[in-house]
Amino acid sequence: MKKVAIVTVAVLALGLAACNKNNAENNAANETAVENNASADVNAATNDSVNAADNALNTASNAVSNAGNAVGNAQSAVSNATTNK
Repeated sequence: MKKVAIVTVAVLALGLAACNKNNAENNAANETAVENNASADVNAATNDSVNAADNALNTASNAVSNAGNAVGNAQSAVSNATTNK
């Protein structure tokens, strides 16, 4: 929600800057706002990608653990079958 508010404020600031004279200060401020917003977007995308990768690794790890448990259970079943003839 904070990112949305920051982007909203930046857009409003750009709108106000557009009403003023088009001088070097306004151009620099506009460029800075655009760069800051782009940086925030890249950071958000990076965080989303890292979270998705982390979730995928956790899922794979759980699947490997479950497979290991299944092998252990199968070994126990074989052992029980040979012991309880």
